Amino acid sequence: MVLVYTETNNGQFKKAALEAVTYGYKVAQAMGTSCEAIVIGDASNPAQLGTYGAAAVHHIKNDALAHFDSQTYSAAINEVATATSSKVVILSHSTTGKSLLGRLAVKLNAGSVSAANALPTIEGSSFKVRKNVFSGKAIAEYEITSDVKVLSLAGNSLKPEEVNLTAEIKETTVTVPASRVKVTGTNLQQGDLAPLPEAELVVSAGRGMKGPENWGIIEDLAASIGATTACSRPVADIGWRPHHEHVGQTGVAIKPNLYIAAGISGAIQHLAGVNSSKCIVVINKDPEAPFFKAADYGVCADLFDVVPKLTEAIKKAKG
Repeated sequence: MVLVYTETNNGQFKKAALEAVTYGYKVAQAMGTSCEAIVIGDASNPAQLGTYGAAAVHHIKNDALAHFDSQTYSAAINEVATATSSKVVILSHSTTGKSLLGRLAVKLNAGSVSAANALPTIEGSSFKVRKNVFSGKAIAEYEITSDVKVLSLAGNSLKPEEVNLTAEIKETTVTVPASRVKVTGTNLQQGDLAPLPEAELVVSAGRGMKGPENWGIIEDLAASIGATTACSRPVADIGWRPHHEHVGQTGVAIKPNLYIAAGISGAIQHLAGVNSSKCIVVINKDPEAPFFKAADYGVCADLFDVVPKLTEAIKKAKG
């Protein structure tokens, strides 16, 4: 069986969770088995996961799991995986998934691959998984030979697909070890737009903006297409933008369908976090900016001229 751990936010399933269930369903089909999901804590509609391929949903409600702790969560997931004799466990390649993957691999005596970006190749007992390596400059294929396998799925690697199964909801009880983590408070990012790891459209800017007071034109462009805003590391370091918007090798790695970069030179550390974008548009007045070599489309002009006109044209096209 294939078991998928699904993350929620305020009781709603994250887009990454639906991607993971779609992925798990396709893996299960290739293996000739079924896909089931596990959700911990509040979930307003666990049956929704059946729409994307989960035959059953193991819903765990336990006050000891009210706050995320990789030790307690991995113990809970391990207990369900063991009880269901799951051969493949799938996580989202989020901050949560990254912290769970290693613990689960050890508990299940499993081989693991993080940030898989394609469906595995399954031929008999051979199970091979692909992922980007060397900051996205190459693709590696890993063969997992263990009986149980643990994978995390990179965001935006495939679209959630509806298959409209009816999921059986199983209220599941697990043994939770005492947590060694004490949560004294939480400060969550607020907003209606998708968080950067899940965003399909991203508008980003760098030091070419000259100051935080000019960021309005970037926000206007993002709003015109429903995009999430981002920035380069220097912009976050000097306090022009919040650190959660920093994309790059030392920030958030993203894989949107469209990435618009204005006033960013394109240093290798920045490219490492965004070069998996399906389409990159660069706006920069420096014709020697390295980013142009990685761009699908480039505009060599002053961003203060181009960005407002682009926003205006988009709004006009939308009527």
